[in-house]
Amino acid sequence: MKSHPVSKRVGLLFGPLLFFVIQLLPFDLISEKADSVIAIAVWMIIWWITEAVSISVTSLLPLLLFPILKIMPMGDVGANYGSPIVFLFFGGFVLALALEKVNLHKRIALTIINKTGTSPNNVILGFMIATGFMSMWISNTASTVVMLPIAMSVINMLIDDEDGFTKKDRNFALSVMLGIAFSANAGGIATVIGTPPNSVLIGLLENEYNIEISFVKWMTLGLPFSTILIGIIYFILIKLFPNKGLLFKASQNVLKEELKSLGKITPRERQVLIVFAVIVSLWIGRSLLNSIFPSLQLSDTMISILGAIALFTIPYNLKKGEFILEWKDTRNLAWGILILFGGGLALAKGMSSTGIVDLVANSISTSNINILLTASLLIILMLFMTELMSNVALTAVLAPVVAGIAIGLEVPMLHLLIPVTIASSCAFMLPMATPPNAIVFASGYIKVKDMARVGIILNIISVLLLILMFKLVMPLIF
Repeated sequence: MKSHPVSKRVGLLFGPLLFFVIQLLPFDLISEKADSVIAIAVWMIIWWITEAVSISVTSLLPLLLFPILKIMPMGDVGANYGSPIVFLFFGGFVLALALEKVNLHKRIALTIINKTGTSPNNVILGFMIATGFMSMWISNTASTVVMLPIAMSVINMLIDDEDGFTKKDRNFALSVMLGIAFSANAGGIATVIGTPPNSVLIGLLENEYNIEISFVKWMTLGLPFSTILIGIIYFILIKLFPNKGLLFKASQNVLKEELKSLGKITPRERQVLIVFAVIVSLWIGRSLLNSIFPSLQLSDTMISILGAIALFTIPYNLKKGEFILEWKDTRNLAWGILILFGGGLALAKGMSSTGIVDLVANSISTSNINILLTASLLIILMLFMTELMSNVALTAVLAPVVAGIAIGLEVPMLHLLIPVTIASSCAFMLPMATPPNAIVFASGYIKVKDMARVGIILNIISVLLLILMFKLVMPLIF
């Protein structure tokens, strides 16, 4: 039987132990309530980092401890777990469930790969574009899981050919596998629902500062950044792992066979595709619709819930009572992530209401700190810390602090918060950094040194891109 890792056992004990140590200090660090929030935050951070228990279970701690320690009444704490941003993501998850249930995501991915051509580099690019596009709408884990068996089919074809598995074949396999993982990470940056840290930030801004970032507004920044990053990843992969002269005759056949096995597009797939297109169109055209019909007051969350309800109520076969989605399908929904959102928002609320954020802001405002250097250090901190812990948990902890720093520096909050949040999705060095990294590492074609070799270059490039975003792009858009 596999033993429980020492780090998890130590974390399980040290989290509550440090909580009690801070609580029992004979002096105040800030104030009684603020110290209690710090103690809870330390407990949560230790459990999040070590994953002593599920990160979603850790996120329930504010719901128990905030009322007990008189930081916030239960009703106020619970409101964070039912925040509109939680339901925006719920609707996104339901949409992703429908795409996956009818296999439409695989059809879309294979169609994209087929369109890019059959030379080795074009196939790598096709896999990356398809994965990146899918990660805009479904979880990066799901998009990687879909792409992996297709990629394995193509690689196995190279292993079984006349010349065996040559160095060029291995380079191709490495490029495809790393390309899938890294473009899954980068693709999620493009949309609000693409990756949880984006939604944690938007929830914080709406809950604490009444700042709204629409689906389209985020895409005007996220989509170009995501596209540029995927382009850079592709260029670096084919340069570091060249496959020039690789014989690659049967790839088109493999991909066509995969598509053929799906058969013709089914009525159920067509229904999901229509709902998907309508919801995305509503997200994009929301501002225009609200200007034409002011009484509508459509929000991104309302549109998301509309999509979810439609998928549960549009009949596939009315006579038999069959619908696109049944409630039992939600067994596969990432409920834990929704709880994690709530825990992060509750923690942010506690940090704000007890004066911790104000203290950070005041400390920064009274010191002579270089704004660009501070922004750069925060981006670097977020990006390299996310190699070791959950990016959504890290964003939940750091985002309120970064907001305080922005206030102290008298920098527009979004200018600092958005690049720092995006940095949490740029973890390319280690297999444990993100689920896509872990999934492709498990394929057996990648060594840690291969991922780290490419990853360190991509991490540095990501830092530079995000510093440029902070300095040049943010003032133009926000």
